[in-house]
Amino acid sequence: MKNFQVIITIIFIAAAVFGLLVFSGAIKIGSSGTKGVQGTVVLWGTVKTQSIATALDDFNSANKTFTVKYVQKDPATFDQDLLEALASGQGPDLFFLPDDLVFHYSNKIYTIPYQSYPLTSFKNAFAGAGEVFLSSNGVLAFPMTIDPLVMYYNRGMLNSNSIIYPPKTWDEFQGLVPLLTKKDESGKIAKSAVALGQFSNITNAKSIISTLFMQAGNPIIAEKNGSFVSTLNSNASYSTIQLDSILNFFTSFADPSKDVYSWNKGLPNSSDYFSSDNLAFYFGYASELQNLINKNPNQDFLAAPIPQIKNSNFKTTAAKVTGIAISSRSTNITTAFTVASLMATGDFASKFANALLVAPARRDLLSAKPTDAFFPIFYNSALYAKSWLDPSPNDTDNIFRNMVENILSGSMSTVDSVKDASDKLYLLLAKYK
Repeated sequence: MKNFQVIITIIFIAAAVFGLLVFSGAIKIGSSGTKGVQGTVVLWGTVKTQSIATALDDFNSANKTFTVKYVQKDPATFDQDLLEALASGQGPDLFFLPDDLVFHYSNKIYTIPYQSYPLTSFKNAFAGAGEVFLSSNGVLAFPMTIDPLVMYYNRGMLNSNSIIYPPKTWDEFQGLVPLLTKKDESGKIAKSAVALGQFSNITNAKSIISTLFMQAGNPIIAEKNGSFVSTLNSNASYSTIQLDSILNFFTSFADPSKDVYSWNKGLPNSSDYFSSDNLAFYFGYASELQNLINKNPNQDFLAAPIPQIKNSNFKTTAAKVTGIAISSRSTNITTAFTVASLMATGDFASKFANALLVAPARRDLLSAKPTDAFFPIFYNSALYAKSWLDPSPNDTDNIFRNMVENILSGSMSTVDSVKDASDKLYLLLAKYK
């Protein structure tokens, strides 16, 4: 039955793409052969060329009428390089688009209308995190990969404290923190259960807070009357739990007067502290696995899903999503459109996800879980992961940082800090509109 469902899904995706290509004019019904799908299309991305060289060679070999030329760009300058290239008319036909640049590039992308690729077809084909590429007018990119936030845990620290399994809910999590956090004779933290409560020395702090907000039902940003608005100060409309309560929970781990006190700004970066066997739980992305192994090859750790709110009706974790987008400035839209479609729905998608060591975005590929120690967790988490339309990663980092530090310093109440963050997010969305 499972194999049958996978086959049906693949057929459904193929049929949707075929209809899309017919609608776009890439395939002419009744003609002998495919017209207009030819030439060379240039694809930009930050993935290392050698990581996808074989997959790209296989793709080009299977498609004789066109060629894809991949250009590797520096992640640090990708955004600026792409902006300048598109402005000068020398930009690529396609580019691998990270979710945190969707808002920034929405007016530079060829949007696929829902008349040609229905919303239902998209949702049946791709996991929910890929919906960050949806707009009111159509599809901005085909989702390729999902990199979910998971909970890495130190098995030795749990075993030493007779903890059999990692916690599944935040209530369970809170109960374990006092057991796992160890202090020296002067009261300083010697080993910590978890890095929460601060911002500057916590890797993925914004993603952790975003996860908590989304678990409460708040999407952070939503589209309203054709414009994007902040939902942080709209608790009654979106959240099952008030966001100020969520922030009180988060910052409690940095409060020395609380039982769950386990982190302060004097400790090392959370990723390094975990790799030195001094941190029991570390919230990191699937793509961080190899780096964690490299830091300490002898460390005994595994991954588990992010804890959830007790008795919640749904599961959520944050994710980084990568899609393949078509430049509206492309001089070969037909071929670029065909390439993007075929890459997203063919074997290339699986090979691309494997190259990045993350989960694929397609549902049929997520149904075929690997059997190693980590990737089943990554694949399961990808199914319920979510992303949000970040207008400017650096600016929102500062907004979230200030939201936390205003509370820790006592300069603002949690209620006022959420309102201040929401107001700043409104202004940021207006700036980049």
